[in-house]
Amino acid sequence: MRHLPSLLALSLSFALVAPAIAKGPAVTAIGQVQGSGGRSPLEGKLVTIEGAVTADLRAGLGGVFVQDAGDGDAATSDALFVQLDPAQNASVGQWLRITGTVQELPAGKDGQALTVLKAETVVAARARPTPPVTVLEGVPASWEALEGMRVRIAAPLTLAGQDQLARHGELTVAFDGRLWQPSERAAAGSAENAALVADNARRRLRLDDGSGKRDPGGVPYLPDTAVLRTGMVFNDVEGVVDQRYDGGYRLQLTRALQVSAVERPQPPVVAGALRIAAFNLENYFNGDNHGGGFPTLRGAKTFAQFQAQQAKLIATIRGLDADVAALMELENDGYGPDSAIAGLVRALNEGQGKGGDWAFVDAGKGPGDNPIRVGIVYRASRVAPVGRPAVLEQEPFGERSRVPLAQAFRMGRKGRPFVVVANHFKSKGCSEAAGADADQNDGQGCWTATRVASARLLNQWLQRDPTGSGSRDAVLLGDFNAYAMEDPIRQLHADGWTDAFKVAGVEQPYSYVYNGLTGRLDHALLNAGMAARLKGAAEWHINADEADETGYQGRNVPGPWRSSDHDPLLLGFDP
Repeated sequence: MRHLPSLLALSLSFALVAPAIAKGPAVTAIGQVQGSGGRSPLEGKLVTIEGAVTADLRAGLGGVFVQDAGDGDAATSDALFVQLDPAQNASVGQWLRITGTVQELPAGKDGQALTVLKAETVVAARARPTPPVTVLEGVPASWEALEGMRVRIAAPLTLAGQDQLARHGELTVAFDGRLWQPSERAAAGSAENAALVADNARRRLRLDDGSGKRDPGGVPYLPDTAVLRTGMVFNDVEGVVDQRYDGGYRLQLTRALQVSAVERPQPPVVAGALRIAAFNLENYFNGDNHGGGFPTLRGAKTFAQFQAQQAKLIATIRGLDADVAALMELENDGYGPDSAIAGLVRALNEGQGKGGDWAFVDAGKGPGDNPIRVGIVYRASRVAPVGRPAVLEQEPFGERSRVPLAQAFRMGRKGRPFVVVANHFKSKGCSEAAGADADQNDGQGCWTATRVASARLLNQWLQRDPTGSGSRDAVLLGDFNAYAMEDPIRQLHADGWTDAFKVAGVEQPYSYVYNGLTGRLDHALLNAGMAARLKGAAEWHINADEADETGYQGRNVPGPWRSSDHDPLLLGFDP
């Protein structure tokens, strides 16, 4: 009997433990709040949860992420976003008991939503170890089952796009390498194309700065000195899984990215004595050519910006060391001494000794009446024009696709003549597009029918020897505003034109990155005679992989970097 506790002792013991087990409403596991579907089974209900704060994003997103020890069900997430007043005492690692209403915040299309808890009462809970970070070795089977949870991605993530970094503090990354434009690799409407679309969605992930602020002016997860290039790899990325804005999954980063030093590419080297380049200048407008006339319709807004833009373009063209270069997006202002193309050639020749040897093809007018046009420049000491320049001013060229310009050349006295054709087809934007030119929802954008008609007409025109040179060797160069497996390029293939990069055996060429997807809008297409002369092909990835702010309107990093939004290409031929 002496070993039994007294009634007094029992009553004291009960008094000590009773408050801890009886105080407050019943606690619901976060997994039960999240459920295994896209929306909470408890939506609209008042619940009480307990969890450790894993990320305090009240300043940026108006809440915190909390995570509990789990409910034992791998199909349900053990974490939740809680909308929480900034005045509430809460810190990372602290356990909180929170009572609030379960809500679903819209997150993109198809009814996608982020499950949140709108807090009503918050008190400190019993301290426990912080739930461990979930380690991912690859793409998870279900991001939904991880919504709100803290994860570390052990697999390498490739930087796929950075176009939203300055505006929204976001980077697009991908598991297993770059994200490719589906129509770069498979025909629109094909099962293979659909599979690529689905695979891109599976592999894509956004890295975010924990804030909804627009134009943040810097992000906490990147060092100020970081240099980013699309295609670089990040390791051991850590953050909280989130779903908001566009419905895609993202990580709100809780640890800074480890950014490796980058090596920018050297100028390309190709075999062959004859070198032909193509380059989209991204709106080269020179004002009145005397320092005034800014801002212009497009391009540089001030004379200082123009000088910076021109310096980058000159560094690019000189770096390519081409004999002939087809250029796109020149201001369409004639060929007089104050014209954009005349000013560009003067700048190319400046400081080159003996006046320099760059010259331009003078088509006499236009070509076309679009604000921008194509042009051809060449080194007169290396090649000479043969015959006359020719333009195709027939619809759909003119108002829609820019008017093509063709010129035949010969290298040396005994070189075989060849024809260079500069092209810039109608863009994918949908303004005024209707009928067959409207977006067919096949990934090709708008104006596909016009671009196909342009391709057919271009081929027919060239069969008639418009330059009068008699040459049977020709290369089509420029911005076709179509990826490699889209209808306009397939039409040109059907008409007998061959992809120079395929002939040269170049694997995975690209010249443009848009919305995190890599592909080619810039092409070099050869007829049979020119294909037989091809010795090599290369792209100089100085632009597509660079951040916008590298360019002349941003930080203006010295050199050719981000001189345009397109990468230039270079071909080598037998003369």
